[in-house]
Amino acid sequence: MALLLVEDEPNVVSVIKRGLADFGFDVSVAGNGLTGLQMALSHPFDLIILDVMLPGIDGVQICKRIREKNTSVPILMLTALDSTENIVTGLDTGADDYMVKPFKIAELAARLRTLLRRRQNDNQPANTLYKIADLEVDVEAKTVYQGDVALNLTPTEYRLLEYFVKNQKKVLSRIQILENVWDIDFNLGTNVVDVYVNYLRKKLEKNSNHKLIHTVFGMGYMFKDSD
Repeated sequence: MALLLVEDEPNVVSVIKRGLADFGFDVSVAGNGLTGLQMALSHPFDLIILDVMLPGIDGVQICKRIREKNTSVPILMLTALDSTENIVTGLDTGADDYMVKPFKIAELAARLRTLLRRRQNDNQPANTLYKIADLEVDVEAKTVYQGDVALNLTPTEYRLLEYFVKNQKKVLSRIQILENVWDIDFNLGTNVVDVYVNYLRKKLEKNSNHKLIHTVFGMGYMFKDSD
């Protein structure tokens, strides 16, 4: 697998490049943001790893620029910052996953394989249309309509909604949501799930009287029409 690593710390580059080679990844390296952006836009990489803090242009801006041209390549962001706000910022720019330094190479490789599997699954047509109340989710076209209005969701919000509509009237724990929407187990001390549920809930209820996301106190969330 051809992988682009955009990282300016030589020691980190050495560890990742040597470690991922053992797992079958062919790693190309860019030591600054501008070079990384140019390489990402001019070569068909299977995966991209972006450090957040980079000289020239930071990883968040690189991710945003990549997503303007390429919506399919999996992107994993690396950072020393582990706050919920930083995780949400990275994911909202289009990143698929987020790892905090320091980390183990085996876990990084596992995360990358998961991203590849998810992308392969996303490319398989689903031919399924879900309807609940005034909401319509087409998992093949990846579109969401509320009546005649198309909803503008971030990639993470869409994955969360798709998981909800496929599991209507079930109590879903935060751990289940983490494992199925992000395919990973974030530090459970963060409230990433609650933040994204709140984002999605606001968008769904902005122009509708239907309340679809319900909090089940002490257990998680349930997706159903309250009427």
